[in-house]
Amino acid sequence: MKGEELTEQETALYDRQIRVWGVDAQRRLSKSHILVSGLRGTAIEFCKNIVLAGVGSVALNDDRPVTEEALTANFLIPAEGEKLVGKSVAEICSESLKDFNPMVHVSVEKGDISSFGVDFFDKFDVVVVCCYSLAAKRMVNEKCRKLSKHVAFYTVDCRDSCGEIFVDLQDYAYTKKKLDETTECQLHYPSFEEAISVPWKSLPKRFSKLYFAMRVIERFEDVENRQYGETSSANLASVLKLRTELCQANSVNVSQVPDSLLGRLIAGPSEFPPVCAIIGGILGQEVIKAISGKGDPVKNFFLFDAVDGKGVIEDISSNS
Repeated sequence: MKGEELTEQETALYDRQIRVWGVDAQRRLSKSHILVSGLRGTAIEFCKNIVLAGVGSVALNDDRPVTEEALTANFLIPAEGEKLVGKSVAEICSESLKDFNPMVHVSVEKGDISSFGVDFFDKFDVVVVCCYSLAAKRMVNEKCRKLSKHVAFYTVDCRDSCGEIFVDLQDYAYTKKKLDETTECQLHYPSFEEAISVPWKSLPKRFSKLYFAMRVIERFEDVENRQYGETSSANLASVLKLRTELCQANSVNVSQVPDSLLGRLIAGPSEFPPVCAIIGGILGQEVIKAISGKGDPVKNFFLFDAVDGKGVIEDISSNS
């Protein structure tokens, strides 16, 4: 995967993709290095998509042992129980993912991503964290931003039938082509901490209710020192109480964060595979855009609710 030019084997394998986004974009993909931490269903869909697209390498980070819950939406984990003994989710998924495209280097990074130093992230072009706590998202994003090079940072969450993607490309330049005219564009992205710190009352009136609901549950788990997904229907009363407090503090009507939506998001820990497929597909497209520098990237939240089948993009910056 080293070098400036695609090999004959790469050109032949990625011929159809090259016809869609060009040889330069494929060359950038083949030289990119991606870290994916937290191998839940959405992250697995994403990994499949980018490996098939032909990125240079993918490093997987998830030391959890395989559980029955992981099998519901992770198609990279084989059903044969004897193959799972003594191995982590990342190790099992790595073995399966290599079969999708042998030209992509797939490896495993062991350890808690929150404990890795800043220099660890320097070897990657893209960092994706899936289903992590509020504190972990903040910490990893901050470390990526301390590097001299720009590392694209994404968080992705899937709760029941809803999903969310956050994007931080820092100062990002890309080209947009319309008919025969090519335009150079520039976008400035806030960090995760800067984005979620924007006061709710400053956001437009017609704003995604799912965004508010995600922040409430995220905050609840942070305050209660819970891991991602440890909140259940038994905690609904406490979640609603925090919702009311946050809405009052932000001068937002509680109707913006419906009881029914919050209840649905914490109904159970199981992932909804169709939502994982949709969110994982969108995330794959966004990462390919970021690496290739072609196409309008999401800025900076994408939210999807399977109940109405709608996906919305919300730009949340300090000047919103």
